[in-house]
Amino acid sequence: MVLRALEQKIEALFEGVFGRAFRTNVQPVELARKLAKEMDDHRTVSVSRVYVPNEYTVYLSPADREQFEGYEPSMIAELAEYLAEHAKREDYALLSAPAVLMETDDDLAVGEFGIATRMVQPRGRAAAAHEPAEQVAPGATMIYKPAQPQTQAVSAEELGMERETAVLQWDGERREVDKRQIVLGRSRDCDIQLADPNVSRRHAELRQEGSAYWIVDLDSTNGLEVNGRRVKRAQLSDGDTFTLGSTDVRFSRESAA
Repeated sequence: MVLRALEQKIEALFEGVFGRAFRTNVQPVELARKLAKEMDDHRTVSVSRVYVPNEYTVYLSPADREQFEGYEPSMIAELAEYLAEHAKREDYALLSAPAVLMETDDDLAVGEFGIATRMVQPRGRAAAAHEPAEQVAPGATMIYKPAQPQTQAVSAEELGMERETAVLQWDGERREVDKRQIVLGRSRDCDIQLADPNVSRRHAELRQEGSAYWIVDLDSTNGLEVNGRRVKRAQLSDGDTFTLGSTDVRFSRESAA
């Protein structure tokens, strides 16, 4: 099993360094598994092939990122090799060899990490007709949190990481956030169209910055409120409600299936 051998290589490479420090921190082998999961979750089917992203940005808390100091290049190379082997095993097509990038996110707690994917066309190479279009910006960052401690015997899968996604709910509607920027307003051109005469054509934008979500007023006529307080820009927490015109929108962060 090539993938299992690569996992053991990643574990062995960092065992001495992270054996003590990473009991509660991010485990490199867990990064590998979740990167492969994100590859599976972002497949694009063309005429005859299944394409997957070739760029993966990993967001770590400052404390977790610090643990990799001096070893990060080696780990990135191992993770990229793991993704390449996973793509080969699943017969996925790639625009280029997988690339793994590391970023620090101050909003993440120790043990949490985020992954954003992107389809990138190699520089100087024109896209073929059957290939998917290049993504200018990464998709929404999926946040993984350590699973809650269990009091009974559980499987290895159950001891993995919980995947988290952002959700907006209003007037009986529900929308999972699948992009890093979503515009809300009355216009049909908005990502979320609100049938409210008190809402401006382009009223506000929901932006994902690392693991955090911000709601930003786009110079609307009637302004923006978060939990009843007038704001121009505010970071959203699970359960917050923001108001556009007469429409209340509830923001939540939920574990994805």
